[in-house]
Amino acid sequence: MQEFTVRTQRRTEFIDITSQVQQAVSEAGVSDGACTVCIPHTTAGVTINENADPSVQKDILDMLNRLVPFDAGYTHAEGNSAAHIKATLTGASSTVFVQFGELALGTWQGIFFCEFDGPRNRDIMVKIMADGEE
Repeated sequence: MQEFTVRTQRRTEFIDITSQVQQAVSEAGVSDGACTVCIPHTTAGVTINENADPSVQKDILDMLNRLVPFDAGYTHAEGNSAAHIKATLTGASSTVFVQFGELALGTWQGIFFCEFDGPRNRDIMVKIMADGEE
């Protein structure tokens, strides 16, 4: 397993981490297998979506903020219930196949760290398994 850290700059944002995850795959030397990205935080997530047009990430964040507003009378004492809900919606992990040493993503796909309670330093865990491993 490998780890790296990102520093977020805003309360909510998507950060493209595709190149860091690909670097972990390359360093692992796995030709064919699977790569799981896990976010060990309850107010952040990970998703795979379009990385060609940044307006897609903006649209997703805008819609999540409308669906789950920051101030909606939540009972959680820390005041970040909206971040917890958004993290539940995106999920804490995502798995991508590895083929020929490369992440098997579609032409327009990227892996995004999803910040919902920033700015913060956030950890990202990456586990790469070769075919045949358990």
